[in-house]
Amino acid sequence: MIKRLLRRVLRLGARPDHDVIPKAKHGIGRERLSNGARKVCDTLQGAGHQAYVVGGAVRDLLIGVRPKDYDVATNASPEEVHRLFRRSRLIGRRFKLAHVMFGDETVEVSTFRAGNSDTSPDESDAEKKPASAPEHRPRRGTGDHARSGAMENARLVDEHGRVLRDNVYGTREQDAARRDFTLNALYYDPSTETVLDFHNGMRDIKHRTVRIIGDPGARFREDPVRMLRAARFAAKLDFTIEARTREPISKLADLISNVPPARVFDEMLKLLLSGHAASAVRQLRDDGLHHGLLPMLDVILEQPLGKKFVNLALEQTDERVRVGKPVSPAFLFATLLWHEVLAGWKSAEKSGLKPIPALHRAMDDVLDAQTDKLAIPKRFTAVMKEIWALQPRFEARSGKRPYSLLANERYRAAYDFLLLRAESGEVSEDLSGWWTAFASAEADDQQLMLLAPSPGQSKPRRRRKRSGRSDGGAPQSGPAPE
Repeated sequence: MIKRLLRRVLRLGARPDHDVIPKAKHGIGRERLSNGARKVCDTLQGAGHQAYVVGGAVRDLLIGVRPKDYDVATNASPEEVHRLFRRSRLIGRRFKLAHVMFGDETVEVSTFRAGNSDTSPDESDAEKKPASAPEHRPRRGTGDHARSGAMENARLVDEHGRVLRDNVYGTREQDAARRDFTLNALYYDPSTETVLDFHNGMRDIKHRTVRIIGDPGARFREDPVRMLRAARFAAKLDFTIEARTREPISKLADLISNVPPARVFDEMLKLLLSGHAASAVRQLRDDGLHHGLLPMLDVILEQPLGKKFVNLALEQTDERVRVGKPVSPAFLFATLLWHEVLAGWKSAEKSGLKPIPALHRAMDDVLDAQTDKLAIPKRFTAVMKEIWALQPRFEARSGKRPYSLLANERYRAAYDFLLLRAESGEVSEDLSGWWTAFASAEADDQQLMLLAPSPGQSKPRRRRKRSGRSDGGAPQSGPAPE
């Protein structure tokens, strides 16, 4: 008790542990927030709680970028948040959160949490929780059920130091200390229009630096995905990873294999759809994070043809993101894994399989190998396989097969994929040019194109009908699937 009292007395005369930056210096007015973010903060503060817009939204507003979404941090428990907002739900086990919905907008609300590095040994669990946070005490007679409930609200770490569950509530200062990078540890108060800066995040944003909070090795072990996030922020914001932050990354890169593949996929998707995918992939390679993450990157980035294909795909994706056009994750991952499929296809053909069965075996093998690193959802892999499977059918430019391909629901995606292959030099530009002309031609002109010899082909011979069937011709690289 005496030690605790002394600490509190000393704090009264201590220098504030954070900077309070007024609107005159940072320039962010509350009107620049989304409607949902303002309402969440106003409602929580009106109910007597602390509430701040935090993380990437504050960072983006400071550098002049419109945030895609908003996160709010509060000392209210998830259950209290849920009670205050009719359209809300509780999610997560690793980190319990509340999602509050306003039309199409979802605001993620998290309760202040404490971490190992900023908790004194003699502080009780009750002191680490905000005053409004619920106590999690097992009731008499509840047995194992109560004990499991208490465990859900504890901090659980694996043998590598990775945090598996962290629902230990804390103060605002503790919450700031457990955030990953200084540029994400800024708290904006809409009621006063001030920014609270606990770890010199404003300075690092000004100097365009990605700096981790605390000991880099320990923080990356807690959550290895932070290494991918560092690469993403550096590429997206055109920042530099601070030397001390970057130093342990190559040594700890293998720890990403301990992260659930679904989480790695989510982070990789954010990286690839950031609008700066090309530079982000180069950042991954520079930091030694690409090995084993996407198996094809181990080889593709060393092969001139594959490297050109992948770079074209990433650059075109970046351009679409920057101008606000939709992007298909399935198409993007199909391009990233295509040269692995090609290598497997050739290998399967050499083993004696016919072209189409060989292609399907290669597709399955590549996707099976990839699931250990990235849990690509089936809704994406199904589309990827359709895009790949249609590629041989572009070789068939006679009979009824071109019409059948044009009518396929995946034709447009497969055609765009063909254009990439032609631009990178993998297939002839005559092939992609023929399909471009055929798709836009009138019906009579299409008939003439089918009768005329395709570039690089001799005029097809008319064949006698057999058993009442007309042979429509075969593609150059084996029979196309019907």
